[in-house]
Amino acid sequence: MPRILVLDDEPLIGMILEEWLAELDLETAGPVGTAREALQLIDGGKLDAAILDVTLAEGDSYAVAELLLARSIPFAFVTGGRASPIGDRFRDVPTLSKPFEFDAMRAVLKKLIDF
Repeated sequence: MPRILVLDDEPLIGMILEEWLAELDLETAGPVGTAREALQLIDGGKLDAAILDVTLAEGDSYAVAELLLARSIPFAFVTGGRASPIGDRFRDVPTLSKPFEFDAMRAVLKKLIDF
């Protein structure tokens, strides 16, 4: 079963993503709310993909994105209206705008992994 890291500092969104991933028979790593927790999960086991909120209460998720790139783990960003623009380094990364729906998340995941 593919394992997907969920990083979002809004607990409700993390719970919704976890439920949606379960509906798709995907395992959730997390959800976690900080980049530090996400980095620990990346170091702690196998991941097939990740969904990263760009703007977190304690900063952003770019350090996590850099590590995922270095390890060739595909990921998508999730962003709300208050998020800063995503830089050129990540211009090809799929991005979901909040609020998003189940079908949009599934379509992005299908771009990232084969399930």
